[in-house]
Amino acid sequence: MKLLVVAGGGGHFAAALSVLQQIPKDWEVLIVGRKYSFEADKTLSFEYKTAQNLGLRFESITTGRLQRKLSFQSLNIFAKMPIGILQAIKVIKNFKPDVVVSFGGYVSLPICFIAKSFNIPIIVHEQTFTAGLANKIVSKFAEKICISWEDSRKYFPKDKVVFTGNPLKKNEGSNSQFNIPDEKLPVIYVTGGSSGAHAINVLIEEIIEKLLVEYIVIHQTGDAKKFGDFDRLSQKKKSLSKDLQKRYALIKFIEAGQVFSVLEKADLVISRSGINSVTEIIHLGKPALFIPLPFGQRNEQLTNAQFVKKIGLAEIAQQKDLTGDKLLELIKQMLKNIDLYKNHAIEAKKFIQKEAAEKIISVIVHVNQQKKT
Repeated sequence: MKLLVVAGGGGHFAAALSVLQQIPKDWEVLIVGRKYSFEADKTLSFEYKTAQNLGLRFESITTGRLQRKLSFQSLNIFAKMPIGILQAIKVIKNFKPDVVVSFGGYVSLPICFIAKSFNIPIIVHEQTFTAGLANKIVSKFAEKICISWEDSRKYFPKDKVVFTGNPLKKNEGSNSQFNIPDEKLPVIYVTGGSSGAHAINVLIEEIIEKLLVEYIVIHQTGDAKKFGDFDRLSQKKKSLSKDLQKRYALIKFIEAGQVFSVLEKADLVISRSGINSVTEIIHLGKPALFIPLPFGQRNEQLTNAQFVKKIGLAEIAQQKDLTGDKLLELIKQMLKNIDLYKNHAIEAKKFIQKEAAEKIISVIVHVNQQKKT
C-alpha cells in the first residue's frame, strides 16, 4: 500500500509518528508537512527533523495558516493558498497514494482537496477533545474520522466516526544521554513541546539555580533562532557550580522515541498542555504543572489542562500570572504533596486507549479494501 500522511505541526505529527511506527514494513510512506516550525524563523520543524532521522520520505508544501477571523494577515494567507494547491497536485500525481491520512493542521487542506479530486480515500484523525478547523472541513468529504476522545464525536458526521484513541509513541530510547547524577533528588522535566516555549524557558532561567539546590532538572528548550534560549541557558549553566551543573540536563530537542524514557524518570513535569503531551502524561500517570499556551484556536490547551486537573493529576498556572518566584512556589508545593497526585495515576490511565495506533491502521486497511471493491 502507498500511504500519504499529512500533518501540519509537531503535535499533529506526534500522533502520526505513533501510527507510522507500527505500520507493515512493506507499505510505502510519504509524509507531507512543514519544513520549518515558524514562517519567520528557519528553525527546522519537529516533523522534518524526525522524518530525516528515521529515513522517511518527506515533502514540504507552502500554504496559508487557517484563521477563524478575517484580518490583514488573511490577505497573505489567501495569496499562499494557490501555491499550496499547485504543490499538492504535484505531490499527489507523483506519489499516487492509495490512502491519505490527515492528522490535522492547515497543511492538510490542499493535500486533502486534491486527493478528493483524484478520488483517493481520506481518513482524518482528530487528537483533541473538540475538533480542529482543518479536520472539520476535511471531515465533510473524508471516508472515516478517527477520534481520540468521546467528547469530540459530536463535531463530526456520526456515520463516519470511529473511536480509536490517541496513539502513543513507542519507547525506543533511554535517558542515559542526559548523564543524570545518581542522587536521591526529585527529577523535574521541563518542556515546551517540540519547538520549545520561550516564556517557560525565561521563567526557568530566573529560578534555575534555586531549583538545582533541591532538584535535578531536565530542560528541553527548543531551538527557536529568534530567542536563542538554548545558547543563553548554556551560558547560564556554565556560570553555576560544578555540583549544580551536574544536576542540569539541557537539550534543544528530544528524539520522539526517547520522550517516554524522560517522562518515566520525571517526578514532576512542567509543560505546555498540547494534547499529545497530555496523553503521554496521563498514560504514565505523571504529576504535571501545565502552563497552557495563552493563545490559539478555541483555547484548547487550557481545555486539555483542565481535563487532567479534574482527574487529580495536574495543576494549572496561567502564563500571564506567573513570575519566577511564583513558579518556584508552585513547584515546591506540588513536590511536597506529590503522593496526592500519584494516588490518581491508576484512575487516570483508564482514559487511554493503549491500542490506538493498531485501531487506526485497521481503519486504513478497511478503507483501502473498500476502495478496491
